Amino acid sequence: MTTRETTGGTQAVAGLLLAAGGGRRLGGRPKALLPHRGRPLVEHAVRVLREGGCATVHVVLGAQAGDVRARAALPGCVLVDNPEWERGMGTSLRAGLDSLAGAGIRAALVSLVDQPGIGPEAVARVLAAYEGEQSLASAAYDGVRGHPVLFGAAHWAGVAVTATGDRGARAYLQEHRKAIALVECGDVARPFDIDTEADLTHLE
Repeated sequence: MTTRETTGGTQAVAGLLLAAGGGRRLGGRPKALLPHRGRPLVEHAVRVLREGGCATVHVVLGAQAGDVRARAALPGCVLVDNPEWERGMGTSLRAGLDSLAGAGIRAALVSLVDQPGIGPEAVARVLAAYEGEQSLASAAYDGVRGHPVLFGAAHWAGVAVTATGDRGARAYLQEHRKAIALVECGDVARPFDIDTEADLTHLE
């Protein structure tokens, strides 16, 4: 099986973009709306997923979700509101996985809105590790696990149980570390986060 497999006319692997953060260390500016190349950062992140091979993209919104909907052009995306976004990334991951359930999706490729150094090449490499609902793969940077991460549907319930606070799927991935297919992406991407004012120098 490949990432081009379809189920009921729907691509088997969906992109799941976590874009709910409120940018607490950025003066309360939602990360989704940070300017990058003249447009909101969330648009760039969606484009990366699509260019990397994800025809279906679900975007989890939280901080100033109404403003994001109004200002960002996200045609064709499934927009998922997370009213509990202030409780951490784990709530966004759970909301996103819930939105995929029953949609004929067999795996989710999870990425973060605040990592603009990760482009379509890394997405495509991790997607290539898809082998059905048991898939569990992650980008690696010099051997260190990072994003994006591919979760086959068989893992979603377990991820949801352990996704708390800002740890996201970290606990689940640690528990299943021996089963993760690490896909080296250090030669095509840089996994920095946009967390502080100093990090804004990475945005154009």
